[in-house]
Amino acid sequence: MIIFPAIDIKDGKCVRLLKGDYNNVTHYKKSPLEQADEFFHLGFKNIHVIDLDGALEGKLVNKSIIEKIIKKNNFKIQVGGGIRSLENIKNWIDVGVDKVIIGTAAIKNQEFLKMACDKYKKKIALSLDVRNGFIALSGWKKQTDILALDFIKKIAQTKISRIIYTDINRDGTKTGPNIEGTIDFSKVINVPTVISGGIASIKDILNIKEKKSPNIEGVVVGKAIYDGNIDLRKLSKII
Repeated sequence: MIIFPAIDIKDGKCVRLLKGDYNNVTHYKKSPLEQADEFFHLGFKNIHVIDLDGALEGKLVNKSIIEKIIKKNNFKIQVGGGIRSLENIKNWIDVGVDKVIIGTAAIKNQEFLKMACDKYKKKIALSLDVRNGFIALSGWKKQTDILALDFIKKIAQTKISRIIYTDINRDGTKTGPNIEGTIDFSKVINVPTVISGGIASIKDILNIKEKKSPNIEGVVVGKAIYDGNIDLRKLSKII
């Protein structure tokens, strides 16, 4: 199972949101580059980086910061936030991104998602940000009436390489992930799925591993790292 330490960037800084609320932001002392360095030196090979400004504004905002992370450390990095075009995707792939995460653009335009997956094969990951079963868009600001399960059934033939399933109600809360809900979701479509939202401890991660669910590829870990609830050295040993 892959562990993805998370770096969320807003106004050029490392932050965490509570339940996706841009008005409820916690700022952290380390810069995104400093935080990435720490992850790399402790042995993490994969990271999850989100441009929160980009997600909100619908364009790439913190690209230069993320490029510095890519150039300095040899990560397999998945990047999301504000990616709305094939050109955006190409730009990220050209600088060395392993997986380009698309969310809002994919939900609004399924043909765009198909084109991206056909053109860039194994480089495209789909972000499904879910609140009470329904998909949210544009940095989680816009709630839709689209059920995540209904949407995934519609795109079952699209060759997505990974799904990042975020339970918004758990995100940033450290109340534990929605393990069973995400596993049930992952059974609907045979795509590697990453659990995101609510991780509070190493025990949560071990609980996910113990399930041995074939479609669960990994887990995103954010606030519990930044707040010191999870020791990075101990976490690195269960990669």
